[in-house]
Amino acid sequence: MARVSTYLNFMGQAEEALGFYASVFGTELAALERFADMPADPSAPPLSAVEQQLILHAELPILAGHVLMATDMLESMGHAVRIGNNVTINLEPDSRAEADRLFSALSKGSSEAMGMMEMFWGAYWGTCLDRYGIRWMVNAAS
Repeated sequence: MARVSTYLNFMGQAEEALGFYASVFGTELAALERFADMPADPSAPPLSAVEQQLILHAELPILAGHVLMATDMLESMGHAVRIGNNVTINLEPDSRAEADRLFSALSKGSSEAMGMMEMFWGAYWGTCLDRYGIRWMVNAAS
């Protein structure tokens, strides 16, 4: 079933922030993966022990079926949280065709885009910063 969620980026504070939001909404994490759970990429430098314990992906249901998702960005990879990349609207359409349609429309005139591709978590995924400065992620189950 298609859904829309909000994806939040942090610099090492994702777990703390999600704990806070869980207490506010009275809910519990529905998913939690750490960078240590990610398959190693032989072309990338290894992550430090501290970075391996950071949040790769987490999901927290809040209200009316809406889900907050979160990740920690990695300083060692040159990541930095700033207005414009701290919040992303995550779209999960029911089909690859709809994923391609949404991505194509949203990325027209975008200043940044990472086209649709197969990802290690078993999804067809892409992201863009649209012409209005809003970041979108399209994530379709493969």
